[in-house]
Amino acid sequence: MGPPVIDYSGTYHLDRPPRAVWGEIERFDRYERWWPWFSGLRADGEGLQPGVVLHGVVCPPVPYRMRIDVELGRCTRFRLVEAAVHGDLEGPAHLRLTAEGSGTCVEVGWSVEMRQVAMRLACRVGRPLLVWGHDRVVAWTVAGFSRHLEAELPCRGRVR
Repeated sequence: MGPPVIDYSGTYHLDRPPRAVWGEIERFDRYERWWPWFSGLRADGEGLQPGVVLHGVVCPPVPYRMRIDVELGRCTRFRLVEAAVHGDLEGPAHLRLTAEGSGTCVEVGWSVEMRQVAMRLACRVGRPLLVWGHDRVVAWTVAGFSRHLEAELPCRGRVR
């Protein structure tokens, strides 16, 4: 058994340019509408810039909740966000946006260690269930954000 860590890397395509995708990601007040698994969001600061911290609770489709703080580190407008996740999860995360035709290639990744004692134990005995829950949350996130982009910035299409 390895450590209670979830490593993730995924690439998604959105039919909106990086500037539009970035602009919507900066709208912290809308996160809970597009991402129903993330509740109680509070931001210390505005926009995607170094030093801003997002606080909230992750509520995946398995019976546990995790309080997290996402501290933004290096941010390159319309291209990159590097962050450190703290709280019940600990580790680095990143988001990269690359222009792809009239759309955006979005690459995300993280390596987070579960810090709750119960979650550490659950990971040791029920890793497949935890990975399943994690993957459902990622799928919900991408689908929710794609629907949000379609509603806010109509006329181009969907995530492929």
